Amino acid sequence: MQATVAHNANGRGGPAHRVRVPLAPAAEKARLRAECLERRARIGAGARAEAAARIADNVLAAVALAPAAVVSGYWPFADEVDPRPLMFALHARGHPLCLPVAERPGTPLAFRAWAPGEALTEGVFATSVPAPDRPRVVPDCLLVPLLAFDRDGYRLGFGAGYYDLTLAALEGSGRLSVGLAFAAQEVSRLPREPHDMALDWIVTERGALHIGAAR
Repeated sequence: MQATVAHNANGRGGPAHRVRVPLAPAAEKARLRAECLERRARIGAGARAEAAARIADNVLAAVALAPAAVVSGYWPFADEVDPRPLMFALHARGHPLCLPVAERPGTPLAFRAWAPGEALTEGVFATSVPAPDRPRVVPDCLLVPLLAFDRDGYRLGFGAGYYDLTLAALEGSGRLSVGLAFAAQEVSRLPREPHDMALDWIVTERGALHIGAAR
């Protein structure tokens, strides 16, 4: 995306020429957030529920997890992809679950153990998180929400940076990151900044894209 500005080449008051100036990555991300939030909101509740079930099937079919690998899910907010069908299926297969907790700005997420049926409390940004007395764990696989993605594995979130910080802290540990998205959330290429971290997988209702295999 580019902004258009007027420019007078001779500086003498002649006709102004239009010059295309690329938006800075942060400005382009802000524009994309508004666009992608609107795009996601247009997906009806029935279509979202059907997509969540298909995404669960696609993850289970494509992403190989070690026995008893700990999986971090998330509690869906607004019209995000609902990971709970997948989380419940993974729990039934013997995978312990946990949920992310934002504790302090500018720091990686913490993770607290959670199992289906356990009570949740309200965290920052109106998120639902396990109670503070639940054990802290380190996940082997992270299910990651997003606003948009591209085929290089980059995601657009809300801009707080928690997942990028977390993925950077876990880089090289062998842990998997799996972005869950509706196919309609794909864009051709996201703007990138030095702190942006690519995911290992992007899974939509249409299939699973293994980015890690290409890196």
